[in-house]
Amino acid sequence: MSDEIVLTEKEKLREELLGAVQAVKGYVLNNQSLSAKVEWEKPSESDKATKFHPVNKEEALGEVERAMKNCKLCELGKTRKNLVFGQGNPCAKIVFVGEAPGADEDEQGLPFVGRAGQLLTDIIVKGMKIKREDVYICNILKCRPPGNRNPQPEEISKCEPFLKKQLQIISPVIICALGTFAAKTLLKTDLPITALRGRFHAYEGIKLMPTYHPAYLLRNPSAKKPVWEDIQMIMKEISVRD
Repeated sequence: MSDEIVLTEKEKLREELLGAVQAVKGYVLNNQSLSAKVEWEKPSESDKATKFHPVNKEEALGEVERAMKNCKLCELGKTRKNLVFGQGNPCAKIVFVGEAPGADEDEQGLPFVGRAGQLLTDIIVKGMKIKREDVYICNILKCRPPGNRNPQPEEISKCEPFLKKQLQIISPVIICALGTFAAKTLLKTDLPITALRGRFHAYEGIKLMPTYHPAYLLRNPSAKKPVWEDIQMIMKEISVRD
């Protein structure tokens, strides 16, 4: 008899719990019908990251630059005066990528501000008829190699991920790779710049035009003609996209 009583009490308790669950379910369904979203799962790490995702390209580039501020991934972090992250329009259609900062760039923390930089500015402003601030300019390396020596493979491997992030954020129509190191790094090839320039290549879905570095033009003025031909191809492609 006592067992029957206990069983009855258990059944009553189960019925009460079932009723409570049904009541809650009805409340939730009613809220859903009123377009009220109910969160039952704990937010994932990706959800948290999305919450703080930059609202625009300028902010996103700023986050990458701040992440590099105290970079010591290679020895250049110990010898630089200033990090030379990049400069220009975060929404630029054209991104110019050089190889590394020089003495003037290291001093000012800005890309292409020396003699080669002035020539690049002339190409953009006088040749392409656009403002320098309407394009984006950066380098493979963000720190100056001592004595302006060539970038070393280890330095490129440490710095390239930051460049890739820059290009992903800006998502330009055209990348213009200035010089051998920029072209070889982005295209993952050992072909010389003489064999690469004069035609478009593909870089992660973006058209890339390799051409001679402005510093090379200062030493070899005769190379200005093929560079102008490359620039004209870029201008034509941009006009087609507009």
